[in-house]
Amino acid sequence: MTTVTREDIVRGLAENREAPNGSARNAHAEALAGAAEASGDRTLFRQALDNLINAYLYSSESSKMLVPFARLLQEYDKDPGAFSEWDAHSLFWQFKWVATAISDSPGIPLESATGWLEEMERRYRTAGYSERPVREAELWLAHATGQDERAEQAFARWQAADRDTMSDCRACELNGQGQYAVLHGDDAEALGIWKPVLEGDLTCAEEPHRVLATSLLPLLRLGRTDEARSNHLRGYRLARGNDSLLPSVGRHIEFCALTGNEPRGLEILAEHAPHVTPLANVDDQLAFHGGVLVLLRRLEELGHGRLSAVPYEGIPRTVSELYEVLHAGALDIARQFDARNGTTRVSDRFLERVARQPLVGVLPLGVRGTTLPQPGPEAPAVAGPATATDPASTADGSRSSIGFEELMDRARSARDLGHPGADALWAEVAVRVDARPETDPLVRADLADHRALAAARSGAENAAALLAAARDAYLALGRTERAALAELRLASEAAQSGAAPARIRELLATAVRAAEALDPAEPLRMRRIALAELSAIRVESYLRSVEASGAENHGQEHGHGELAAELTAFVAAYRDTPAADLVAEAEEMLGRVALSQGDPERAVTLLADAAERAVGAGRPWQAVDPLVLRAGLLMSLERPEEAERSARSALEHSAEMTDAEALGVVRLTLADVLLRRGTAAAETARHALAASHWFDQAGLTSDGGAQARLLLARAYAQDDRPAEAAEVLQSTLPDLLEHGDRQAVFVREFLGDLLRRLNELRPAAEQFLLAAEATEGWEDPRPQANLAQSAADTLSDAGLPEEAVAAYERSLALHRLAGGAPIAEVRILRSLAWLGLREEITGEAVERARARMAEAAAVLEVALSAEPGASELRSELAQTWHQLAQVLDRHVSANGQSHDEDEDYDEGLEGLEGQDDSEPSLDASEVDGLRVEEIELWDRAAQIYADLGPEHLRDRFQCVTNAAWTEHERDDADAGATRVSALIDELRLLPEGELPDWLLPSAERVLGQLRS
Repeated sequence: MTTVTREDIVRGLAENREAPNGSARNAHAEALAGAAEASGDRTLFRQALDNLINAYLYSSESSKMLVPFARLLQEYDKDPGAFSEWDAHSLFWQFKWVATAISDSPGIPLESATGWLEEMERRYRTAGYSERPVREAELWLAHATGQDERAEQAFARWQAADRDTMSDCRACELNGQGQYAVLHGDDAEALGIWKPVLEGDLTCAEEPHRVLATSLLPLLRLGRTDEARSNHLRGYRLARGNDSLLPSVGRHIEFCALTGNEPRGLEILAEHAPHVTPLANVDDQLAFHGGVLVLLRRLEELGHGRLSAVPYEGIPRTVSELYEVLHAGALDIARQFDARNGTTRVSDRFLERVARQPLVGVLPLGVRGTTLPQPGPEAPAVAGPATATDPASTADGSRSSIGFEELMDRARSARDLGHPGADALWAEVAVRVDARPETDPLVRADLADHRALAAARSGAENAAALLAAARDAYLALGRTERAALAELRLASEAAQSGAAPARIRELLATAVRAAEALDPAEPLRMRRIALAELSAIRVESYLRSVEASGAENHGQEHGHGELAAELTAFVAAYRDTPAADLVAEAEEMLGRVALSQGDPERAVTLLADAAERAVGAGRPWQAVDPLVLRAGLLMSLERPEEAERSARSALEHSAEMTDAEALGVVRLTLADVLLRRGTAAAETARHALAASHWFDQAGLTSDGGAQARLLLARAYAQDDRPAEAAEVLQSTLPDLLEHGDRQAVFVREFLGDLLRRLNELRPAAEQFLLAAEATEGWEDPRPQANLAQSAADTLSDAGLPEEAVAAYERSLALHRLAGGAPIAEVRILRSLAWLGLREEITGEAVERARARMAEAAAVLEVALSAEPGASELRSELAQTWHQLAQVLDRHVSANGQSHDEDEDYDEGLEGLEGQDDSEPSLDASEVDGLRVEEIELWDRAAQIYADLGPEHLRDRFQCVTNAAWTEHERDDADAGATRVSALIDELRLLPEGELPDWLLPSAERVLGQLRS
């Protein structure tokens, strides 16, 4: 049997305190407590009990803390003197956790819960602590047991009591106060209370994590959907995978269920599948499973009851099966609380929660999500509101209230106008026709024509047959103007399906003859002829390109010239006719031809003309494509203001469009223009968010949707919302990585920057390294060098010196291979110097660091020989001397000698604090020699900063004061005072506006300290 030594237990406790929260940490903490008790060392046993209580607290087993707390309290009662001031404070602090755990444990009788509360009050009063925490605990117990009057009194006394060292942090207190307001139905008051927490002014280990989750439904109920979206993205990122925050995770799942984001809710559920099981903390189970049940019930309502969910106790479950088992378990817990509390309040609220209905139809979140499969035929129909672009919709969103004749009038009008809502109208016509015993033959012909056109657009094999049948039906009815249009569609369908050129030309000729043969009195004759001519121009251009594809002397430029001439003639012929929309089409085609011919200025004009003409023709939706193209073209011409106007006009004219992809493109274009202008990050985010939603609706999540999410993440980052940016970017990262190496590198570097801003250093470094790896095959090594340097900086900040050194060395080699980056080389060399001192500051380590600094100075001197006046190079040289002086000073400090130094300027010293002082290895003469060298280095650096001007006053001040204090350490305070006094005299002569407000008072304070 292996004996566990005291050292083993002490080391194990230290490791356990740093371990991730969860059941594994708890099990280890339990084993350590048992070993400590068996050792007979009471001090060690108390430490192990304290550690076990803390481990339980931040897990889903927090109710287990009662036993170790009772044991620790017994230890205190036996020998209070064995507890240090801090130990005693910690014990009394844990009383609050225990009070909550008791209240949240239905197995503990109400009398016992009340007794623990009274014991807490007695001990706090005896120890001289405020009653504030006691009253808060009383509030929640009274509320749970239906004693509302007592709860109100406890709340008032809680707020009135003084804050002291036993009070919860302000963030946690505001959480509870806001929740109490929500329970009283005052969402607005709750959000006002939570504001300092939500805005990041008050934080702690679990805030704003919990408040972000708790705020979701109040925000939705108040219609503040943008804030709700933001709080979900930020809050779930903080709560994800944290055992002690399972109730918050449940709220995020519930939020998804109530905002049309059921797939996102399922993803979150899958990430926390191990907790879809009975938990030790039944109150957390009730809260977490309650949110899950809202999602499962909503999925059942949408017809997804047979969809696979997550396993329960190792057994795979469908949505319906999981709902049944979780509902039964949660309701049983709620009734246990009711039995203990003597009220049905807990079960009533549980049932009310599970029955909640969606608060918004669909709230786009911006993150990539999966798509739910189509429900089976037995699924209930879930109607959605008619779109605002549907011309058949009445004021109440219903089409069924209008008569059939009116419906037909609207459908035909929309068809003739090319309105985007025509398809929806004809779909309604089809439903009505199927229900009518007899129908007008013209109605059936029109419906057949619409179906034939839809088949042709989708490339159906029977499209030609359907179009021919529609033509014949129109001819039989004497509707030659409709038959002529069907002839033209037959020609277009033949071209689309790749028929032989001769056959296509034959069909085109037939269509032209049919249009020309129309009665001169037919109002649509001229329009049919114009449409046939424009279609012939378009198709002939296509046929010429096909026929010329193998010819050597028939270039693309000639084809473009011929097409341009034909389109120009068409525009001239029909400019002043009712066929304005067709002229607009021709002008748009001319604009595209001009662009392909390398004439962007002419293209800009033609596209504007096309859009203006389409709007004038009463077809604003037709103006969208040319305006979108024009906006992108104007950005390439560096005319951003005009580009923005064009993109905004496109968005305005897209109001009646229904095609999801087109709607996505419009919003993506405007978002891109705004982002590149950099003036409206919040608006950019709104348009990018809408674009991602529409691309998802179009089934283009991994294409346009990915690009929209990248823009959204960039807009969030620009708007100082890094958590939301990272959440969006990580969700679509796999899609973006498929769009080429250049984008993959950009995206990984961008994500690394975001994660670094969020202090998620290891994942950030991983992204930088992956980006660097992706550039290994590139001819230019500079991108790889820069990325390796970013990774090294991040690894160093993360406390991984060995990995950081390897990355710095790799980056240094690449920078030297590429050449031309002396500043990057120098910064790497300085970083390597400091990393060499992380473990210990020995003479050997200092000499290695000195060599690195000297190497950095040599690089700069070579660069300065080519550019003597380069201010950035001179500044870096001064900084190198400054840091070398700091290295030498650290050497003196580590060997028993030290002087005060302003830590604000100690670049690179992180990780050196707290080192054990070694025995002095430097004699007095060596120490004095080092100090003299420090002074010389700071003087040289200060002189360069002086030459560089007022913008380097801060750096110069630091060098002068460092040198002055070093003089003081050499027992020559007068020399130090003389340095600072000379600087003060110089500062007083500076013009107003060049001297920072803080500098002169700081210098005078240093001078006074030196003289005293």
